[in-house]
Amino acid sequence: MANANIKRVKSSDIELKDRLVSIQRVTKVTKGGRTFTFSAIVVVGNEKGVVGYGLGKAKEVTDAITKGIDDAKKNLIKVAVVKGTVPHEQHGKFSGSVVFLKPAAHGTGVIAGGAMRAVLESVGVTDVLAKSKGSSNPHNVVKATMDALMKMRDAHTVAQQRGISMDKVFNG
Repeated sequence: MANANIKRVKSSDIELKDRLVSIQRVTKVTKGGRTFTFSAIVVVGNEKGVVGYGLGKAKEVTDAITKGIDDAKKNLIKVAVVKGTVPHEQHGKFSGSVVFLKPAAHGTGVIAGGAMRAVLESVGVTDVLAKSKGSSNPHNVVKATMDALMKMRDAHTVAQQRGISMDKVFNG
């Protein structure tokens, strides 16, 4: 589903921090024996509302991570973060993974598991309640979390899209 409010960001403008989510060793059996390669999923973000993920595959771990970082920098998006939390409750889905994000009070912290935690911390969320349902495959969980974040809209964006004032958004 293409979302109209997704804002693409160029990586040259900002300072990005990368987090390694998962590394898999992949084995291919050939006539000459086994060939090992590595697959790495990486999340990059500036902890101020910009995040992206990438997948890198190579014969060496470091090369796979580097390729993942380069891929992640090509897929950056701007996410609405309000006072260190998400603006509203949101579900995200990708393949067999379903995630649920819920705003939390200041001081709660990031209540989320491995792959979700990496994405939420990279985007700059400091307080959130999150639940991962369904498949726990890190690739799918990262993509489901990104789906949920892409659907987030803050009050200012809602007012702009509807062509009304901020007062009407909250007071009906």
